[in-house]
Amino acid sequence: MNVFVTAEITVMCVIVWILLHTLRYFYTASSDVPNFPEFVSVGYVDDVQINHYDSNTRRDVPKQDWMKDITDEQYWERSTGKRINHQQAFKVNIEIVKQRFNQTGGVHIVQVMYGCEWDDETGDVDGYEQHGYDGEDFISLNLKEQIWIAPNQQAFITKLKWDNNKAWMSNRKHYYTEECPEWLKKYVNAGRSSLMRTGKLL
Repeated sequence: MNVFVTAEITVMCVIVWILLHTLRYFYTASSDVPNFPEFVSVGYVDDVQINHYDSNTRRDVPKQDWMKDITDEQYWERSTGKRINHQQAFKVNIEIVKQRFNQTGGVHIVQVMYGCEWDDETGDVDGYEQHGYDGEDFISLNLKEQIWIAPNQQAFITKLKWDNNKAWMSNRKHYYTEECPEWLKKYVNAGRSSLMRTGKLL
């Protein structure tokens, strides 16, 4: 006589959500790319686009209604002025990097991603800044060590220059640990109903 014992196994999957909010900006500067602005800037809160600027329109504009509710015309005038300055700086920088790589003409792209994150349960904040050239890492910020990481020889001159600028590094640290998180909290509170929280499974 065979006795079959069936064991019922209940598997319970526990999902833990980390309430992590992010504010990120992306800059793209290009050289000799047909039908594409030479400079574009976009910002995101929790992967929702909040603004847009490009060198064709030369205006920074809100992309969410709640961004209009917490800002005024002066905010967008100042933001537009900053983007125009960034556009001019990137135009110079892309030529400098081309020289570092012994390049003249051709299609080239410089990209920057920077921003901060805030855990609204623990209050922890962190910041980051990464620069790329033609799809490869160029230089990135180690905020905790307050140094720049250069993965290739062409970026080493920039690393030395930026590492030695202690006042600027102090300014970057203040921005990423104080100013950026404060703006992020303001944006999250204003757009909470439409923002999706960033959930990470543990």
